Amino acid sequence: MTPAFSDCFFDLDGTLTDSAPGILNGVQLALAHFGLHPPRESLHFFIGPPLLESFARYFPDAPEKARTALRIYREYYRERGMFENSVYPGIRELLRDLRAAGVRAHLATAKPEPFALTIMEHFGLREEVCVLAGAELDGPRHDKTDVLCHALRCAALAPQARPLMIGDRRHDVAGAHAVGLPCAGVLYGYGSREELEGAGADSLCATVAELRGLLLPG
Repeated sequence: MTPAFSDCFFDLDGTLTDSAPGILNGVQLALAHFGLHPPRESLHFFIGPPLLESFARYFPDAPEKARTALRIYREYYRERGMFENSVYPGIRELLRDLRAAGVRAHLATAKPEPFALTIMEHFGLREEVCVLAGAELDGPRHDKTDVLCHALRCAALAPQARPLMIGDRRHDVAGAHAVGLPCAGVLYGYGSREELEGAGADSLCATVAELRGLLLPG
């Protein structure tokens, strides 16, 4: 059976890997620098969107503090946080089988591209994706729409291509729709059903097995 899609653009955090431990550890460290100690469970909104925007919620009138928090976070994440992470069960096999079926998998993440590359190489997943697109550390490419525009240019889709974005947060859906892609939301990550339905996800997959069924039917 012909695969349902020719090109699959995957988010990273909450879609390919369970990255919450390292991200939340870094966020807590950065906020503690300013004497802030919010409950860990209240910090999940940091996973997915651009981090500077998330830190700005704590420092709405002090952008320099948000930038300092981001710098502290990145120092921790570069040294330790990115490795406090694990690949979701079944993802490695799914990427391998997509490649075997002739489907091109790509990475499109709002995580800084150097970090994304290190993580994909660390887990042995870099060879499973064609395009690896992430945000720039200090450049204009920072949100999911910008990243997807860059990824699409790099992927050079054929006219008959059937592309799909896969992610776990509303930003993935919004970014995909902004560039004309449908988006499948995954519920095993960090976004809720309500969040993804409210964002207009074109389909929802509760598990990696359901995602496999969508991408490789039959």
